[in-house]
Amino acid sequence: MSPFYDATKMAARRGRTLDLPKMAATNKGCLEPSQDGAPIALSGAVVSSSMGALESEVWALPAHILHGLLPLLNVYYLERAEDAATSKGLSTQPIWRRLWNDVMKTRPPKSEHITCWRKKFLETFFSNILHGVLDVSSDQRLNDDRFSPLLHSSQHVTQLTILNMLQGVTELTAERNRRVVENLAGCLKTLKFRHLLSSDLSIRHSLSLLLHRLIHHGAVDQVSLYSWPVPDTVLLVLILSMSAGFWHPSKTLMHHCGPCSLCRKEPDSQTQKSTQDDVVDSKHLCHGHTEKLEMGQHGSHESSSIKIQNASTKVPVEADPDPKASTELKGSGGFKTPMLYGLRNHPLRNRVCHDVSCTMPPEHYNAERESSSPSERSSAGPALRTPRRKLKCSSRRKRRSPRRNWGSCADPEDLYDFVFTVAREATRETLNESVHERENLDNLASTPADHLSCESLGCMGRGASSGILSLKAAAPFRSIATLELFSVPLTGDACRTLGNLLSSWISLESLVLSYNGLGANIFCILSGLRALSRHNDHRLRVVRVSDVFSHVPSVELVRCILSAFPWLRTLSVSFDLKHHLEGSRPEGSLSSLEEIPESCLEQLEIRFPREPLQTALLLPVLKASRSLQQLSLDSAALPCPQEFGLLLQALKERNPDLKKLSFHDVNLADHQEEVLLLLQDPILQEITFSFCRLFESSTAEFLSEIINVVKRNSSLKSLKLPGNRLGNHRLVALADIFSEDSSSSICQLDVSSNCIKPDGLLEFTKKLESHLLQRGERAKFTHLRLFQNWLDQDVATAQEALQRLRAVCSVVSDTWDSSQAFADYISVM
Repeated sequence: MSPFYDATKMAARRGRTLDLPKMAATNKGCLEPSQDGAPIALSGAVVSSSMGALESEVWALPAHILHGLLPLLNVYYLERAEDAATSKGLSTQPIWRRLWNDVMKTRPPKSEHITCWRKKFLETFFSNILHGVLDVSSDQRLNDDRFSPLLHSSQHVTQLTILNMLQGVTELTAERNRRVVENLAGCLKTLKFRHLLSSDLSIRHSLSLLLHRLIHHGAVDQVSLYSWPVPDTVLLVLILSMSAGFWHPSKTLMHHCGPCSLCRKEPDSQTQKSTQDDVVDSKHLCHGHTEKLEMGQHGSHESSSIKIQNASTKVPVEADPDPKASTELKGSGGFKTPMLYGLRNHPLRNRVCHDVSCTMPPEHYNAERESSSPSERSSAGPALRTPRRKLKCSSRRKRRSPRRNWGSCADPEDLYDFVFTVAREATRETLNESVHERENLDNLASTPADHLSCESLGCMGRGASSGILSLKAAAPFRSIATLELFSVPLTGDACRTLGNLLSSWISLESLVLSYNGLGANIFCILSGLRALSRHNDHRLRVVRVSDVFSHVPSVELVRCILSAFPWLRTLSVSFDLKHHLEGSRPEGSLSSLEEIPESCLEQLEIRFPREPLQTALLLPVLKASRSLQQLSLDSAALPCPQEFGLLLQALKERNPDLKKLSFHDVNLADHQEEVLLLLQDPILQEITFSFCRLFESSTAEFLSEIINVVKRNSSLKSLKLPGNRLGNHRLVALADIFSEDSSSSICQLDVSSNCIKPDGLLEFTKKLESHLLQRGERAKFTHLRLFQNWLDQDVATAQEALQRLRAVCSVVSDTWDSSQAFADYISVM
């Protein structure tokens, strides 16, 4: 007798009323058995509908019976069946993949890299339910009154995206979803914001509570913002500051209450005394996240909060950057690296909210205040003094030090007082004063570290009073490790705020700023990074900066960042176009540039905005980066063959570990000898010549030389030649790389965008098949990329070629419309 039949009788004994025809109809979409298997499927439907009473018995069924039952379960019981299925050697992955196809009805990006369809489905299921995209009543496999969709799937969410008007934020912070947020706090690693719009006070209230739980008391390590054309200043500063571990509950919450339960539980390991005043102060620093949001009952609170918001948002749209910081890069034609050491480590990083119980006068946080006295500044570092002419000029301005109630937990010598109380210049500075300041700061590169003033290292210049976050009054919490801003325009005030946050963001490991319209405000970011570099325990290892216009030459920006952060592992600097004033930039002697310390850099990417390669500036970077493994140079102009030769010689001598080398949109038509030298390098494993015009002025002998060099190089494993106009005849010739007499170890070949037609691809395929058959097991070719070729001109021939190619290697292609692409090209000529 079938175990399904026994399970059916068991369900009847448990008092279940069984409507078999209805159950069969309900589960018809899950399994469509043949006529002979109909009784088994019907019994399985009975068991599936009775899982509430039979769950433990079902998990104990034999493997072959459980295998037939799994496709009949809804998503909730299928998720719970994972342990039982794994213990019996069964996999639920095919079932989750089929569920994805039936429910999501889309092909996920990079589906070939998905290793767990269970996690992928439940994570997307959670997001779609939260945003109201998916209705669980539309499919019986998603609908079960005994389970909460959000709660059940939340434990599998490692990445969450918040969209537009922050849909779902208020839902998550509701009391009924407290356990959902608890699950997210334990597993969520990445929080993304896309296409955000302005939000009202109640939404920001909910977002503050959510970020406090997920970041400050959770596991979120990465925050990414995408495509925010007109950022809401208040909302942007809220996200950035809370990501950095700072929070002003009194300015972001509508209600006043005590600290959240987690803040109350964490021990105060730093405070030496516990007084009633400390307890009162701590309650003002953190508001509870468990308070239920009451819409419509915050009239007076909303009014007062709006006043605070309006006061903080009355800022100039674009404030002038600090002229002192920019002079360091533009003063005499090169970057003059300031000496970055001598400051104390910040003692308040990643502490719970009630560890900071000291209070400060409100006027202390006004960025328009003048800086503290020279004697107080000297306590933060070893004899930091202002140059003579600068001290004489600044001494005319009044300085005063506000009273400070330090309590027992704050050090008067900490870095916050050093960085965040630096005064800004007067907003009505005359042109003569600015010129004098620039002249004075031209000499800073040769000034010893103990003679540098704090003002020379900050970006708190003109206009710094607006938008500067009052971090001294905020409580330092846990902060994230990765911050990414893609297509989020940053005004001068936003850049200054971000610079202030960066200056003490010890936990930050990766910073990505992409197309943020920084312009001259990039010096505010650099100022914050330089302040961060003075912390010996900072963790920054990855920096990526890309934008449309370059306000600083690419190589000089690389030198600037690498000089301050020799511990970086990855550095990427990318600009599309030169700044319109770049041509008038004064040129200076390169000898004034300081030597770059030996670095740990492993990956360097530079995209030049159609400017010369600047080999003389790049060589010291390569010399200092002996651990370099990947180098990418994009859109650089080679002034002469000697420049390219010097670069290759430096790579050979100074970078013995270099494995991957890439050139994109670099004209190498007149550098054939150098190309051949690179292809026979015994160390390089991957070489990319992308849109480099390799064969623009070459002869047939050049292609033969390339093939012979690659055939003799057993270390090269990947050769990428997209966009070099190979055409049919050159593609067919490349097949000889895999001939029987070849020692090549090429595994990957990229011939995308090379004007290849179907007949040429078929001829290449036949020749490749012959060579691989002759080499047998010695053949290591595994991947071929064919994007954007003219394969649509003869679909039948192209399909035949692709089918035969897939029998010998993995082929990545597309359905590119070559006629439309040509029309688009003509339209923009």
